[in-house]
Amino acid sequence: MRFNRKTAPGPDASRLSLRLWDFTGTALFNLFVLLFLVAYLSPLPFMVISSLTPHDQFLDSNAPILPSKRVKFNYEGKDLIVYQVPTAEGIKHWALYKPSRQSSLFIDPENPEAGPILWEGAWRTLRANYTFAPTLDNFKDFFAVANIPLYFKNTIIVALISEIAVLASSIAVAYGLSRFRIPGLKYIFFLLIATIMIPSNITLVPTYYLYSGHMLNWIGTWLPLIAPHFFGSAVLIFLLRQNFKSIPRDLDEAAMLDGAGPLRILISVILPQSIPVVVTVALLHFFYIWNETRLSSLYLGIAPHKQLISFAVQRNQTYFFTPEILMVGALVVMIVPVIVLFLSQRFFMQDMIVTQIEK
Repeated sequence: MRFNRKTAPGPDASRLSLRLWDFTGTALFNLFVLLFLVAYLSPLPFMVISSLTPHDQFLDSNAPILPSKRVKFNYEGKDLIVYQVPTAEGIKHWALYKPSRQSSLFIDPENPEAGPILWEGAWRTLRANYTFAPTLDNFKDFFAVANIPLYFKNTIIVALISEIAVLASSIAVAYGLSRFRIPGLKYIFFLLIATIMIPSNITLVPTYYLYSGHMLNWIGTWLPLIAPHFFGSAVLIFLLRQNFKSIPRDLDEAAMLDGAGPLRILISVILPQSIPVVVTVALLHFFYIWNETRLSSLYLGIAPHKQLISFAVQRNQTYFFTPEILMVGALVVMIVPVIVLFLSQRFFMQDMIVTQIEK
């Protein structure tokens, strides 16, 4: 009697199965990431397409997705819209001459000498012919109402002044928290971090009372948007401190032996090695100012010539409130941050250290 003994898989088969599982897992993960990115970025092409779409196209439920315009045929000095008309001989592309509920008259663009053609049916059920034709009229109409260069200049001025202020104060505080031995330093740092968890809505009324005519009378000026940044930002201080602490103290001691003081050490030793994190916090603050709407509407609502671009664009959109103009305003607001991030991507989050872990 013979017995069939199953042989155990060899080491080559085991390695092949592991490679297969690794390839399958990697492929599924990459597919999931790809689908997630497509879903996440899908509003962007929709915004671009909508901003280039004529307004008449939104009124037609049968219109194509891409920016297009209706095909028209000039007959007897009138521009007639060309429709896809079903006939016994197939689909004909005829221009609507005299519409009616039950029957309508059409003109054949290829043979206009034949005169009107009677077609039985409801012409509203027909599909119009479209040709791809993106338009910039939406941008022209929006720019004719919104003074984009003025709003852009206002935003850049506020962003630059507050950028210098917040970087100088945050770097100074982060340097002190990371390098100097201060009594109760740990509790000061905990208190600083605790301020991050305070909702901004809680401080909105007290700060408005402070900036209003009751005390400082800053309503209608840029000061409420600039002055707070001279005292630093808790989030930026935290990011800078974590990066400064990762720099070895041996470099500080070597600089001290050469006669360098604390300020010289900060400028010559700490900051040159912290360019990525400094660029990162600078970008974060720039994006915050660029997208600022609440404080701009609160303090600059009575001064239209001083408003920042994000709030000013939203305010001007109310004059049209049509899909294509809304998309134009959204593109105007978001295009500059995208360009800035693209130009500075080599520094953004490069070698940034948060909680002692390299990202």
